[in-house]
Amino acid sequence: MILAPSILAADLGRLADEVAAVERGGAGAIHVDVMDGHFAPNLTLGPKVVEAVRRRTRLPLDVHLMVECGDRYVDAFVDAGATWVSLHVEAVPHLQRAVAHVSERGAQAGVVLNPSTPLSALEEILPEVDYVLLMSVNPGFSGQVFLPSSLDKIRRLRETIRARGLRARIEVDGGVNAENIRTIVGAGAEIIVAGVAAFSGGDPEASARGLIEASG
Repeated sequence: MILAPSILAADLGRLADEVAAVERGGAGAIHVDVMDGHFAPNLTLGPKVVEAVRRRTRLPLDVHLMVECGDRYVDAFVDAGATWVSLHVEAVPHLQRAVAHVSERGAQAGVVLNPSTPLSALEEILPEVDYVLLMSVNPGFSGQVFLPSSLDKIRRLRETIRARGLRARIEVDGGVNAENIRTIVGAGAEIIVAGVAAFSGGDPEASARGLIEASG
């Protein structure tokens, strides 16, 4: 299991220290939530923040583009230091071309499904991606409650990937905490995004370590 703390929930005034703390706590990646106020009802972070974080850590930077026409911004984020880039199925009309471009730029390519988007939307693109990010809350804000229906979706995606012999890993984002992380990992999640659970307790290093220990 790779823990990818989301800096959306970090203290941005102390971002370098917060990133260093979760890295000491065992984080395997840093998650960057990018929202445009249109596709997702929030305005968040851009390439300059990715550049700043890239200078402070060697961990993979997991950039999640919750924006309309996210394919337009792939180059900017890869140039800024993104290691993984994920695009929403719902927001990119030419998804195959966008995924191929992410891969051509040398980044890991991912696609994202909102809670109400069925797994069938992955049918054609699944062989071409390195990971699938399943949203277990609706995009927008930190601190939402994990949607229980996500567990069945994770299990079904895991079985599909196994049955088709594909390489894609499963990432889960939304409402993850120390109480439910073991169940989520048990369902098949391999990359776990945690925002509030990683950064809101006052000791991100201990919180990251606690999440990893709780995952089983």
